[in-house]
Amino acid sequence: MAPQHGPRRARIVFSDSAAKQLDAITRETELHALDRALVVVSVDPDAGEPLPGDASGPRLRQYTDDVERVRLLYWVSALHTIVVVAYIEV
Repeated sequence: MAPQHGPRRARIVFSDSAAKQLDAITRETELHALDRALVVVSVDPDAGEPLPGDASGPRLRQYTDDVERVRLLYWVSALHTIVVVAYIEV
């Protein structure tokens, strides 16, 4: 019997500004909360809600976890294999 694998995850990458925000996070609890939010959007890139905008650029989405107090702004590649995080709020 072949082993069962979980859902395929999208690869997470960070914009330059999000990478700077990530570097500024020093508390372990904030890093843990962010990690949990990143897992959610990597497993289900459509988990966040679409933000209003036009079709000239990438379609931004917002994922908010009120329990962990994390907010991510991100967009997803056409094949849903890459999630680009543009903004982090912890």
